[in-house]
Amino acid sequence: MKVSNKFTLARIFAAPLLFILYFLPKWLGLSDGSQAASFLSALLIPLLAAAEITDFFDGFYARAKGEVSDFGKMFDPFADVFLHLSMFTCFVFSGLMHPALYVLILYREFSQNFLRMVAAKSGTAIAARKGGKVKTVFYVASCFLALIQNFFLRSGLAAFLGTDMAAFNLAGNIFFGVCVFLSYASFIDYLKNFGGVLKSAAE
Repeated sequence: MKVSNKFTLARIFAAPLLFILYFLPKWLGLSDGSQAASFLSALLIPLLAAAEITDFFDGFYARAKGEVSDFGKMFDPFADVFLHLSMFTCFVFSGLMHPALYVLILYREFSQNFLRMVAAKSGTAIAARKGGKVKTVFYVASCFLALIQNFFLRSGLAAFLGTDMAAFNLAGNIFFGVCVFLSYASFIDYLKNFGGVLKSAAE
């Protein structure tokens, strides 16, 4: 396997690991404020950072080693979505993300995936466009904000500091709302540029 694709694959493996670690305190019955719950919730932040940085390295090595391929153009955004939807699932089930925002993002990503499949069947590999990359940046920022909120709750710092978690939760959902807006704006851009592929395939 190409070096660039190995970095992309790392995000695929990171997704279930982060999902398990996120819910492990609850599954083990660890109380908020315990050392184990604090450690596990804190560990999620650098682990997500490590997973996200592979997105830089896969692109870097693809260009540096001449490994740019149609497969890589589809594998990279797939890995991003795989990781981010895993994290969003954690947040919606723990009450940090509004279900309506989650469903809207889910609809967009499945629609985008369908567009990529139809295009691939027609011999066109759809690489990530500028709007899609901006959307991904906000996905990442929203994930980190929610993980910080999760740490405050699990570590007991929220109760100790008297932090207004309602305001924190509102800020988080505003970020997720921006994610929804950007995701649909970028999807419209993809449709403008590759909608012809769908039209041709449907005829």
